Amino acid sequence: MPLKGRFAPSPSGRMHLGNLFSFLLAWLSARHQGGRLVLRVEDLDPVRCQPAYAWQLMEDLEWLGLDWDEGGSSAAYWQSNRSHLYAAAFQALSAQGLTYPCFCSRLQRLNEAPHTHQVSPSCPCAGLTSPEVSARMEEKAPSYRVRVPHKTLSFTDGLQGFYSQDLAADCGDFPIKRADGAWAYQLAVVVDDAAMGVTQVVRGRDLLSSTPRQLWLYQVLGLTAPEFYHVPLLLAPDGRRLAKRDADLDMGVLRRRFSPEGLLGLLAHMAGQQAAPTPISAPELARDFSWARVPREDIPVIPALLS
Repeated sequence: MPLKGRFAPSPSGRMHLGNLFSFLLAWLSARHQGGRLVLRVEDLDPVRCQPAYAWQLMEDLEWLGLDWDEGGSSAAYWQSNRSHLYAAAFQALSAQGLTYPCFCSRLQRLNEAPHTHQVSPSCPCAGLTSPEVSARMEEKAPSYRVRVPHKTLSFTDGLQGFYSQDLAADCGDFPIKRADGAWAYQLAVVVDDAAMGVTQVVRGRDLLSSTPRQLWLYQVLGLTAPEFYHVPLLLAPDGRRLAKRDADLDMGVLRRRFSPEGLLGLLAHMAGQQAAPTPISAPELARDFSWARVPREDIPVIPALLS
């Protein structure tokens, strides 16, 4: 099967150096192997996500010479237009008795943000009776969780190697639909990658621990899972992970400091593809790309390289 990669940004802010690092590796891997790329806009959160950020991201990628074959401006590749697919998957899970309403507080749910994976192994709502559920529904709208089994799920990451997790003990029942009706990341990303025929997922290693629960969803939904490569994160000089909310090295700043070739050369150096941050074009990088040279551990951004 021909390789198909993807970049799936959330338009909640301007793309920063860390986002770009992950996408460049996804782009290089696909192009080096003659594969295709999907650009999907993950605008599930109606409060934080803004279309303007998505359009800006596409323009930034075009400035760098990083193209894609599907998606982008096509409305069918924006998650806000794909709710019917997530609803169908939800019904399939419910038909297997795997979903239940959850009435946990907002504070409890905040610890289950999609990129932190700080979950409680158990949820008291799992044992509610039908009368108890009906009574609570009169007071507040529930979110919905999926029941996970006592099962160890293992896989081999293309970069990080073997990884194993006990779903019940290490993950626990996790949310798939919010109380406000928004679909959760874990469900949407599985449905979309399968529907779009994605065969290789390249993303930050902060998402490594979410992969077993996603692989389990692929199994129970009867879908084919892609291969995964979890790449190192870029760290600010003080050790923090680069984040949109801090405007750390975003593309507005980077485009004022670098040419497209200069910025790609810097990223290629951090990705182990060049001995020095020499300016280079994307097609040139793709010709000699190798996963064997990509570091596994997080990478501090050296201030001198950005001056």
